[in-house]
Amino acid sequence: MAHTTDLGTIGLWSTAFRADTPDALGEIREAAAELEELGYGTLWIGGSPRLDDTAPLLEATERVTVGTSIASIWDQEAAEVAAGYAALTPERRERLVLGLGASHGHLAKDYARPFSAMKDYLTALDTAPVPLPAERRMLAALGPKMTTLAGERAAGALPYLVNAEHTARAREILGEGPVLAPELKVVLDADLSRARETAREFLSFYLPMPNYTNNLLRLGFTEEDFAGNGSDRLLDGVFALGDAEAASARVREFLAAGADHVAVQVVLPGGIKHHRATLARAEWRALAEALPLGG
Repeated sequence: MAHTTDLGTIGLWSTAFRADTPDALGEIREAAAELEELGYGTLWIGGSPRLDDTAPLLEATERVTVGTSIASIWDQEAAEVAAGYAALTPERRERLVLGLGASHGHLAKDYARPFSAMKDYLTALDTAPVPLPAERRMLAALGPKMTTLAGERAAGALPYLVNAEHTARAREILGEGPVLAPELKVVLDADLSRARETAREFLSFYLPMPNYTNNLLRLGFTEEDFAGNGSDRLLDGVFALGDAEAASARVREFLAAGADHVAVQVVLPGGIKHHRATLARAEWRALAEALPLGG
């Protein structure tokens, strides 16, 4: 099967790419155009976006790829998603990547048999009047079964909250063809103690979710690493902490482990609500000077 090759080496992941007010929409469009000029390959809309949320970014840019990371299969019927894809112009279809995930039990009221549900969802996309092709979709994959499925029935995998060792394991499962695009959290703060405080505050949102903690346990972390919102060892594994050069070094570590693309999420202090609503434009500019945006 065909696989996407148009993500670029580095993307940006942000929940703030979703607009809830006209003022926010204007700033999102402006930021998207700037990020394209800075050389980022893909803009990933974080959280649980719908396909419609990609429109402002696609309209504001000409070359950059726009992706959902991650659209929950429980939030929008496959037929509706396929119809939305069919309504896009051919040029915009070619710049869209639908990142799909099975979400989490406490977030999706109809959550059941996530692996089977994902396979059924992909079949519905395949058999829609205008199919949403495999090369334009990727899967949120942590465990081996979903990672294998991502290689067989999508362009590849979008792992979230992982370390470089997971990247190496996922590459081994996927082989050389499918795209592997892990997300990496970055705290730009030269004060390591303060950076870890920011990281722990952010990680506290994810540690109650078994999908993530079970995956971390498979990677060799222990229950002790989850205490106090994350041990130093855990934080150092799933975050890049420090200045832009330190972030660049961690990104290169993920690329060396087998990633084709790294989706960088700048984590801001002030709690997850502030983080979700804030476009980290100064930080994105600083990272653009240090990251290997050209490959």
